[in-house]
Amino acid sequence: MKIVIDTNVVASAIFFGGRPRQLLEELFRKHIDAVASPEILIEYPETFDELRKRYPDKPIRIPLLQIAASCKIVTPTQNFHVCRDPDDDKFIDCAVEGKCIYIVSGDKDLLSLEKIKDVEIVTVSEFFNRYMPEEE
Repeated sequence: MKIVIDTNVVASAIFFGGRPRQLLEELFRKHIDAVASPEILIEYPETFDELRKRYPDKPIRIPLLQIAASCKIVTPTQNFHVCRDPDDDKFIDCAVEGKCIYIVSGDKDLLSLEKIKDVEIVTVSEFFNRYMPEEE
């Protein structure tokens, strides 16, 4: 199953853990495949650096390099202009190019779209509840 992981999910995993961290652990175990574009891979460390300044005492839970190394890189050939925040369009471009099923995000601008082409936009919790339910 191929997904695009929004920067806010990566940041949450690195600095706070929880379900975002579980999502990345699924990626590292190769239970899911993540796709990223060069533009997304530039945004990840920029956001990391900003958060590092804001939370200097927070331990880093997952190395950023491990995340980037686990992603398949695609270069989008289409540019969608559908998000209220145009900066978020890169996630849609990447997901469509990478033939992903989901974009996993906490961004309200992306989540409000719900689905573009064949790509569903879901929160981390929705992803786990729908597609990786815990066994009882």
